[in-house]
Amino acid sequence: MTYSIEEHRHRFSAWAASRAATVNGCRFKVAQGKTIIESSGLVEIGKNIKNLPLPDEFDEKHREWRNSVIKSAQPFQPAFTHGVAAKLINIYLKSIFVCGGLFTDPKVKAIHPPIDSVLLDTLYDKDIGGLRPYWQSVRHIRWSKLSSEQYEDLIVHIKLVVPQGEGLWSIEEHWQGYQ
Repeated sequence: MTYSIEEHRHRFSAWAASRAATVNGCRFKVAQGKTIIESSGLVEIGKNIKNLPLPDEFDEKHREWRNSVIKSAQPFQPAFTHGVAAKLINIYLKSIFVCGGLFTDPKVKAIHPPIDSVLLDTLYDKDIGGLRPYWQSVRHIRWSKLSSEQYEDLIVHIKLVVPQGEGLWSIEEHWQGYQ
């Protein structure tokens, strides 16, 4: 087997996604995260931008991916929630496409941002979009405990505050985890 940039990108993105998505109460090894990404079919999406759904189909596909990830995770970690599955998916796709320089493509702009307590706390503290009560309610749920409906509602609210035409990744302007 020749080691290709595609394999390199997949390994890096699976590592980043696995490290970011593991959380107290839902711990798993990087190798298990990589297996989950591969067995759920998410790896196929990451192979080419053509495999991403159209922007108006993205949310529905994301739900399908979360369900597939949760099912693929069962042998390793039965506590996988939609919040954890979303974090795994979002970091994986972000690493490949957003940070891979394709951030202006409409399909890439639809990729959901990774959600964590650092982002939610800042959205609340800065009252982004005048939605402090909403951000507070989501903070109390905890990102890793989000149900499918709660996660999808959070994405709707993020779309309300991201400027028209910007990628959803731009909400991470408020993520302070790099500090």
